[in-house]
Amino acid sequence: MEAIKFQNTVHHDRILIAFIFLFVDLSLCSPSQTQGELPYMTSDVKEVAGKSFDYIVVGGGTAGCPLAATLSEKFSVLLIERGGSPYGNPWVMEKRYYGFSLIQTDEFSSVAQDFKSADGVRNCRGRVLGGSSAINGGFYSRASEDFIDKVGWDKELVKDAYAWVESKVVSIPELTPWQTVVEFGLLEAGILPYNGYSLEHIEGTKIGGSIFDVWGIRHTSADLLKAANPKNIIVVLNATVKNIFFEGNGNATETAVKGIRFIKSDGTTDQTYEAYLNQPKNCASNGDVILSAGALGSPQILLSSGIGHREHFKKFNIPHVLNLKGVGKKMKDNPSIAVLVDTNPQNRLPDPPQVSGIAKDLKFIIEGGIIPTGFNATRMPIAAKISFPVSEGELKLSSTDPRQNPSVKFNYLADENDLDDCANMVHLLERVAKSESIAFYLGVKPQNNLMTSTDGQRKFCKANVRTYYHYHGGCTVGSVVDNDYKVYGVKGLRVVDGSTFLESPGTNPMATLLMLGRYQGVKILREREHV
Repeated sequence: MEAIKFQNTVHHDRILIAFIFLFVDLSLCSPSQTQGELPYMTSDVKEVAGKSFDYIVVGGGTAGCPLAATLSEKFSVLLIERGGSPYGNPWVMEKRYYGFSLIQTDEFSSVAQDFKSADGVRNCRGRVLGGSSAINGGFYSRASEDFIDKVGWDKELVKDAYAWVESKVVSIPELTPWQTVVEFGLLEAGILPYNGYSLEHIEGTKIGGSIFDVWGIRHTSADLLKAANPKNIIVVLNATVKNIFFEGNGNATETAVKGIRFIKSDGTTDQTYEAYLNQPKNCASNGDVILSAGALGSPQILLSSGIGHREHFKKFNIPHVLNLKGVGKKMKDNPSIAVLVDTNPQNRLPDPPQVSGIAKDLKFIIEGGIIPTGFNATRMPIAAKISFPVSEGELKLSSTDPRQNPSVKFNYLADENDLDDCANMVHLLERVAKSESIAFYLGVKPQNNLMTSTDGQRKFCKANVRTYYHYHGGCTVGSVVDNDYKVYGVKGLRVVDGSTFLESPGTNPMATLLMLGRYQGVKILREREHV
């Protein structure tokens, strides 16, 4: 589709007008916060060691918090999180420090944990209550209708679960000047129609929701714990799950989860503690251990517990429990290309994405932001990702220390179809990055020297591929868990997080993971009513 052409005078005037603070009533932009208080939280592992619960949720991240809050309405819940609290940390909670948490990371305690894939691409994962919703750009956008149809979810329950989340943590953003310029750049590049503000995943250019409110405060998934029944839930912070343990004789048809074994995140791996599932009437628990530790954490815990391909456990001396070959397989990360539109670092205010361009039958997602590269320097990238990559990789254990990252390879652009798509995406990305709108804002001349050679674009992709931080897989539905997210061959064990996805939903997975935690919690409550 041809780019929109603006007459210079009108074009420039529109941009200048857009720089003026917008007209939205602030009272309409902020989520109606839950009136409840946060549940009891502790970093003293001895407070829960040896105790039993109806449900144990491993991972207080994007899916884990709404899941735990929902289950606590009727049942006792232990929510165990390997990181600390986001509250009081300005790098997490304040928009003006967006991206700072990704700059300074360490091995065991920072809110973001660095890892480098075997492909050589740097990436990160959340290590804080709220998970990656505490360190990401906060852009909120639902999954497409096609995605919901493919996974077979109940559409009415999906709608209700999204609405529950949105009423508590989602705001209508007030566009910054740079986001307005990005919006014009997307339209100039022909990413149409213009959809205005929308939470739906639809073709064109749109403004999404945000978990940053109009005062610049982030509302992570941890805020959803305010909806929990405080009498039925306890949150343990700075505790890392080492493995799940079982009862039974090891036969797959009889294996049942008994509980979890964990360590202090700043302790040693030798000093372990245990928490148990309630065992009513001396039989298997009606509840579950539910892994919500993310696309790296959940398959890592299953492997550390002896669930996976038999050959994987020999070098680590881990007793084999179940030969479930899909654990750690079908790992995918959306290949991304970013183009810097500024010529050198500046000390601008960080600016997370508020606008998204969705093109070519939802295949390409393009956004722009201002990200810190140091504590006094920022850059201005326009970045794009391929939504449905074919290439996939694998996750394996690298250590028996649960605090260490597993080894993962995504095989970016290994499939020729992905490489072709990337070449086409680069052409569209360049049209946005070199648009008149962006050139005018930066005070430079528009550039028309687009890369035209397909071979050149393919080489550019191979040399510059990076992550969009939307990696998924490792415990996928159909190979590791069933449609109720129960692990095949084990009683009392589920996985509810992005590791179960075969593709990343929407522009980004956060909204759908928040929804999924609520959705599965409600489903479990309804199932238990009929037991």
